[in-house]
Amino acid sequence: MAVSVETQRALEALDALHAEDPRRVEVEGQSLPKELWHAGRMSAWLERLEAAPDELVQLAVRGQHLQRWQVPRDEYEEGRVGYLTWRRDQGKRAGETTARLMREAGFDEQSAEQVARMIRKQGLGREAGTQAVEDCACLVFLENYFADFSQQVERDHLIRIVRKTWGKMSPQARELALGLPMSEEARELVEAALAE
Repeated sequence: MAVSVETQRALEALDALHAEDPRRVEVEGQSLPKELWHAGRMSAWLERLEAAPDELVQLAVRGQHLQRWQVPRDEYEEGRVGYLTWRRDQGKRAGETTARLMREAGFDEQSAEQVARMIRKQGLGREAGTQAVEDCACLVFLENYFADFSQQVERDHLIRIVRKTWGKMSPQARELALGLPMSEEARELVEAALAE
C-alpha cells in the first residue's frame, strides 16, 4: 500500500520506538520486540477492515500501543479505576509521542492532533478513525490475548468484559471476530456473552 513520504517517515519513527521494547515474543521461530509485533498485528487488522485506510488512521493504529512497557499496569492501583486511569494515561502518552513524530516527519499540527485524538479514543462511536483504532485493538486482543486472559479471570467477570468489548466494536469488526480460530472453551465464553 503506497503512502506519502511523510507517512513513511512517521511509520519508521514509530517502529524504531516499538523496536526498543525489551519484552520479546516468539513468532514463527523468530524473536521480536513484543510492541513491534503488536503494532504489526494492529496494521494487519486495519488492512482487513478497510480496503484503502486513510494515512492518518494508519498512523493512529500503528501508534496505539507506543512505549506501553515504560509504564507498567502494576504501577497503578488494582481494580477498574486503576485500569482505566492507566489506559487513559497510556493513550495520552502514545498520542503525544505519535503527534511529535508526525510533526518531525513533516505533518501539520492539525493532522498530528487528529491522530492523537484517535489514539486517545476520543470520538469513539462517532469518528471513523477512532472506531478503526478501537476495532483493531479489540481484534488483536481477541486473536492473541483472550485465551490466556480467560484463564486468569473469573467466568462472570470475563463474560462482562467480552460483552463490553463487543459493544465497542463496529459490525464489520464483530463479523471478523466471529471468524477467529478459538478454543472450544473460549468460543463458549464468547457465545455466552453474546447470548445475554
